[in-house]
Amino acid sequence: MEKSPSSPSTSAESALLPPVLYPTVDDLPYEEEILRNPFNLKLWWRYLVARSESPFEKRRIIYERALKALPGSYKIWNAYLRERLDRVRPLPISHDLYNHLNNTFERALVTMHKMPRIWIMFLTSLTDQRLITRARRTFDRALCALPVTQHDRIWSLYLGLVSLAGVPVETSLRVYRRYLLFDPSHIEDLIEFLLRSQLWQEAAERLASVLNNDSFHSIKGKTRHQLWLELCDLLTRHATDISGLNVDAIIRGGIRKYTDEIGRLWTSLADYYVRRGLYEKARDIFEEGLANVVTVRDFSVIFDSYAQFEQSALAAKIETTENEFDGSDGDEGGDKNGIDKLSKKFLENFWLNDDDDADLRLARLESLFDRRPELLNSVLLRQNPHNVEQWHRRVKLFEGNPTRQILTFTEAVRTVDPMKAVGKPHTLWISFARLYEDHNDLVNARVIFDKAVQVNYKAVVNLASVWCEWAEMELRHKNFQEALELMKKSTAEPSVEVKRRVAADGNEPVQIRLHKSLRLWSFYVDLEESLGTLESTRAVYERILDLRIATPQIILNYAFLLEEHKYFEDAFKVYERGVKIFKYPHVKDIWVTYLSKFVKRYGKNKLERARELFEHAIEKAPAQDVKPLYLQYAKLEEDYGLAKRAMKVYDQAVKAVANDEKLNMYEIYIARAAEIFGIPKTREIYEQAIESGLPDNAVRTMCMKYAELERNLGEIDRARAIYVFASQFADPRSDSEFWKKWNDFEVQHGNEDTFREMLRVKRSVLASFSQTHLILPENLMQKDHKMNLEEAVDTLKRAGVPEDEMAALERQLAPSTTNLIAKDGSRMMNFVSAGVESQPNDKKVNTNNEDIELPEESDSDDEKIEIAQKDVPNTVFGELAHNVTEESGGNAPLGALERIKRQRKQ
Repeated sequence: MEKSPSSPSTSAESALLPPVLYPTVDDLPYEEEILRNPFNLKLWWRYLVARSESPFEKRRIIYERALKALPGSYKIWNAYLRERLDRVRPLPISHDLYNHLNNTFERALVTMHKMPRIWIMFLTSLTDQRLITRARRTFDRALCALPVTQHDRIWSLYLGLVSLAGVPVETSLRVYRRYLLFDPSHIEDLIEFLLRSQLWQEAAERLASVLNNDSFHSIKGKTRHQLWLELCDLLTRHATDISGLNVDAIIRGGIRKYTDEIGRLWTSLADYYVRRGLYEKARDIFEEGLANVVTVRDFSVIFDSYAQFEQSALAAKIETTENEFDGSDGDEGGDKNGIDKLSKKFLENFWLNDDDDADLRLARLESLFDRRPELLNSVLLRQNPHNVEQWHRRVKLFEGNPTRQILTFTEAVRTVDPMKAVGKPHTLWISFARLYEDHNDLVNARVIFDKAVQVNYKAVVNLASVWCEWAEMELRHKNFQEALELMKKSTAEPSVEVKRRVAADGNEPVQIRLHKSLRLWSFYVDLEESLGTLESTRAVYERILDLRIATPQIILNYAFLLEEHKYFEDAFKVYERGVKIFKYPHVKDIWVTYLSKFVKRYGKNKLERARELFEHAIEKAPAQDVKPLYLQYAKLEEDYGLAKRAMKVYDQAVKAVANDEKLNMYEIYIARAAEIFGIPKTREIYEQAIESGLPDNAVRTMCMKYAELERNLGEIDRARAIYVFASQFADPRSDSEFWKKWNDFEVQHGNEDTFREMLRVKRSVLASFSQTHLILPENLMQKDHKMNLEEAVDTLKRAGVPEDEMAALERQLAPSTTNLIAKDGSRMMNFVSAGVESQPNDKKVNTNNEDIELPEESDSDDEKIEIAQKDVPNTVFGELAHNVTEESGGNAPLGALERIKRQRKQ
């Protein structure tokens, strides 16, 4: 029979609860509402919120009652489980409350098995309790209960569980394998786990499968190259633990595919064989790597690893030998020692029984370091096999070994393409032939040269150099006729048939253009001058001229040759041909040499012909090159002609030369005229020079010399007039030498009036150069708006105005600046006021354009002039002062000079 609520057992159970857990008076409203409607979630939730400050046991009873009434309420289960979690969190995991918590989660999952949040809280709690088996089974239940779309939230916790310390590796591995069935893209997580667990075999297989999958993309951002390097490191470091993979093929595939880390991959492959104990195979790999890399960086990586391997092998052998030597003094008894003694007796003299190969290993190490330059040179040649300089360096490495040098030269001339060569490919052939020559093997040297001249080089000069070197070799061995024959053969023009055949092919070799090589002909003509006859040498020179490849130096050499053999007219004909062939500036040396030789040879005997030559040379010469020709021409007239014609030549020269040489030419002209016709004759030249348009500094220099001439002749007034004229070109601020000379001149030859005139001219010139009228305050303010009143007053003070008038001027200067505005409102720039600026009737007033300044202090000690006591003559102002007075009616603003004058009169 079912027990009623009022049964004695129920009463007994209720009696076990503490009194504090029973409902109180405050709980009666909530209890009554729940009794009326026990399945209302809001009522239960309101009851729990109201008792949020109550002890957990009381709230637990309320939660249990609510869940009994509403077992499918996620909200109540979630809040209940959270409170239970918060309660056990500070407790050790061995506490009994954890068992109650786990039981509560199990009760909750009866109805909440589709809620991932409940599962996550339960799984996290089990993981924290380190209940590995129960947690693993619960994870499996969660994965079975939840839909696949929610599995990713469970798997992240599951992987965290199996990654804990103490979890069996096999268990973790099975979980990871199951996880890959869910998400294959996380295979890198499995590989990392395998590496942490030291499961090298499966890690290598998984990594190899990833690299074989072309559609794989790393979720960790790793490139295929990085994965490949990881696989290589894994295979090489654990070579003895991994089997079933073709390590050699895998790494070689990476070497062919990834070219930026070839050195590291070759080193990994060699390291693999070292760890497997296959040392000879490792050496082969190192040698193969050194023979295939194309960058110096990869070469350095492989070479360093190779050297370290050989050093380690040598050190290991030395250490083993020392240990065996130390152990040989021990007990020799026993069966093992007897067997060793017997083996040693029979195999003592057998070479395969010799284990002491330390010397061999040392020799290998030394050989490796000795071969380093050669190996490095091979790397550079693999980068560019057409680099001529690297081939020369390779030959130099084998110095002292002619056989290796010959083999290297043979390989070089076969490999280098002259059209792609970096450097001069013909030098390889020349050095090759010189190697045979140094060993007195002229026959093979000639064979090399004969093959060299048949190569189609990029430029004609390369082929010409080979012919010249061939001829020089013959000369060194006294085969003079053979050298001449070589030059004759090399300069022979190809036949018409050969030219037609080459034109049909469309690829013209340099041999077709060799007969026009200037270097070849220059060498040929030098040989003919040294070894041949005059006629043969002339024939070579004529051939050069016919081919139109001559240079001015060739012309001069040809003419000198003829002059040495007294063929002067023929030499002059050569000069004539030269001046017809070349233009300026190349023909300049030919003309100068031709004219000097002609004048020296004939002098006055062929004066008219010499004049014609000079006129022709001058006619074609530019202004910058004509000066030496005019000087030669004038010298000819002075020595053999008329002085008048010489002066005419000088006169033409000063007009024809460049502007920067006119002054020097005039000086020469004047010097020659003074020497021939006397000093007075130079006056016309000076005047011509001054009026010829020379630069200002040249005119000033010429005027000073002209004035000095007149002073020496006693013409003081003429000299003074020249100084006055030249003053317009001399700025007193920079050309102090001119003014010093004029000052010395006036001190010596002038008087007070002339000295004062010089000072006036100096001030006027200074004003014209500076464009600044310092004593006019209006102009000072007009030119520079930043110049203040004190600066203007200081300027007047330096000009000689007494200090007692400064105060009055200061009062007048300040307001006067406001009157400097034109009628249209704009300032009148570059205008020197003469007392009136504007008129009421808009009538323009003519102002004085001359610079008017108060005289400065005199340079002479005896001159005492008071500026205030001397009026400016009316002639200085002309009609301007009269017009200003009439038109202004005395009301116009006054200039500074006029104000100073009126104040002093008062």
